[in-house]
Order: sequence, then C-alpha cells, then structure tokens
Amino acid sequence: MVALVLWLVLKPAPARPGTASAIPVRVASVEQKDVPRFASSIGTVLSMHSVVIRPQIDGILTRLLVKEGQWVKKGDLLATIDDRSIRASLDQATAQLGESQAQLAVAQVNLKRYKLLSVDDGVSKQTYDQQQALVNQLKATAQGNQAAIDAAQVQLSYTQIRSPVAGRVGIRNVDEGNFLRTGDSEGLFTVTQIDPIAVEFSLPQQMLPTLQRLIAAPDRALVKAYIGADGNTGELLGEGHLSLIDNQINPNTGTLRAKAEFDNAAQRLWPGQLVTLKIQTALDKNALVVPPTVVQRGLEQHFVYRVKGDTVESVPVTMVYQDSDLHIIKGVNAGDQLVSDGQSRLKPGSHVQVLSDPPALTKTSESQP
Repeated sequence: MVALVLWLVLKPAPARPGTASAIPVRVASVEQKDVPRFASSIGTVLSMHSVVIRPQIDGILTRLLVKEGQWVKKGDLLATIDDRSIRASLDQATAQLGESQAQLAVAQVNLKRYKLLSVDDGVSKQTYDQQQALVNQLKATAQGNQAAIDAAQVQLSYTQIRSPVAGRVGIRNVDEGNFLRTGDSEGLFTVTQIDPIAVEFSLPQQMLPTLQRLIAAPDRALVKAYIGADGNTGELLGEGHLSLIDNQINPNTGTLRAKAEFDNAAQRLWPGQLVTLKIQTALDKNALVVPPTVVQRGLEQHFVYRVKGDTVESVPVTMVYQDSDLHIIKGVNAGDQLVSDGQSRLKPGSHVQVLSDPPALTKTSESQP
C-alpha cells in the first residue's frame, strides 16, 4: 500500500498534447498597399552638352579668364586672342567704304545733272549711260567694302571665346602666351553641362511595348539612379524620368537603348559614372504584399503557411510580382499571419509556437589568413 502511494506521488506528469511538439516559427502579416513595379538596368551617366573649346582663328592666346573646375554660364567670356591685326583690317575696310561712298555720292549728283541735260540734248546719250554705269560700279564697290567690314567683324568676334553652354570647365590644355591654331585637336579645355544630366542604359527588346507605353503616358515614368553597377541597390543618387528610347533595336544583342534625364543640382551624378537604374513600369494599387521568405514553391504551385490558432494550414497562392524586397500574391487576406521562418519543419496541421524576438547572433572568431 505504501509503495503504491509513493509511485503515484513520484511518477512523472504526462506531457501536454501539442505543447512539447510545438514548432517555433516567425510570422509576418499580409500588408495591403500600393506597390510600384520596377525594371533594373546598368546605365552610364552622360552630359547633355559637352563642348571642346577650340579657337576659330589663329593667334596668340592673350588671356584666360576662367579657372579649371569653374562653373560658367552660356555666353560667359572664357579667353581672348590677340586682335590687333584684325582690328587694323577692319579699320582699313571701313576707310575704303567711306571712300567708295564719297565717290558714289559725287557720281549720283552728276547722274542727276546729266539726266536733266539729256532732255534738251545738253549731253549725249552715251555720256549719260557711262555715268549710270559708273554709279552702278561704285555701288558694287561700296557693297564689297561693307562685306569686308562684316567679315572683319566676324573675325574680330572670334578673338573673344565665349561659352556656348552652361557647365563646368575641365582641365586646361593650353596656357596664356601660346600660339593657337584652328587645326589644334585638343582645344583649350572642355565645358560640360552637369545639371540637368542624362543616363543612357539598355533593356531587353521584350521591354519595348512597356517603354513605348511609358513614353506615351501623360505622367513621366519615374527612374531612380543608385551608386554602383554590380546589380545591387546602393545609395540613391537621384530621381529622374524616362526621356526617350532609341529608334532601333541592336540585332546583335537584342537590346534597346534608352535615356533618362535627371535634375542634378547636388552634382551627385557625374559624366562617365556607372550607376544602377530602377525604372518604374507600373503601380499595383491595394496589392497584398509579403516578404520574399513567406512564399514557398511546391511541385505544382506556390503556397504559404497561414497561422490558424496554434496550428498552420497550407494555402495555395498566385505570384503576381516579385523582387528582392517583396512579393505580391493573391489567395490570402490582408492581416493574415503567414509563416516567414521555420517552414522546413511544417506540414498542414502542425502545432506552432510564434516567436517574437529575433534570434540571437552567434559570435564566431575571425579566421586567420
């Protein structure tokens, strides 16, 4: 009798069904929100205007009025070339014009006089015609002199080199005092427009209908540029819009070139830089969004584990859109609790224990080289 009492007191308590076998999992809620879709590509930053500043006449470079790296506006004076010879030619052409105009004035007075005298046969018809020819000749001479003045003024304007665009001055190739020639290939320096700026990129030819739709849309398609060109999204450098697509597809690569334009007041985009682009191609309104780790792939379709009380059920879902950050699915409801970690041990009806804290990080010693 004593032994029976002791056994009843000391026997282990039976395990609660479903408690010891509960599988620890982590869950995520289904969110409903507007989700933009993006297509990715690697692009090269290009200046919309980059001009090599070259002389248009031969001459000595007398002054450089800008420094390397300086920002200039369109029409700003950049440099001057010795203009003394051209000014002398202009003065000579001006003097010749004055001489021709004086001779023309005298000839026209005589022509009027001969015309009156010819009525009474005071002068012969031949004399009148010769005077008329002289007037025409002096008019042509005066026009030639005026053309010489205009040409000299054009040449004189070339002695002042002005910026054709607004932008940033590059590295200087020539110093003051050098003799410049129009055939010099390098030029003085470049002026490159930085703001706004463009990015050129390529996409598969299958994207042509999408790009055409974006170009024709009244709202310009959003394009984001990120630092780096390794395919990973890094730091955001700027937001712009799709501006044009090329007029032909490259038959060798099956790709289509396109351009996006960016406001670049902060100068974070620089000509020649490689960047990662994300082009917004669509906007899914009221989409059901889950983390990528939630969706599992079965033999025939995708599915998720939905928490129901302390158990889970398998729910087939349709994949609408996916990227590295999120998946858009159909087949569940907003607010549903779906398993995001621990699915490998689950099956429909499994008992689960929802964990709230993130797993502790395991410290490992650094390996020595």
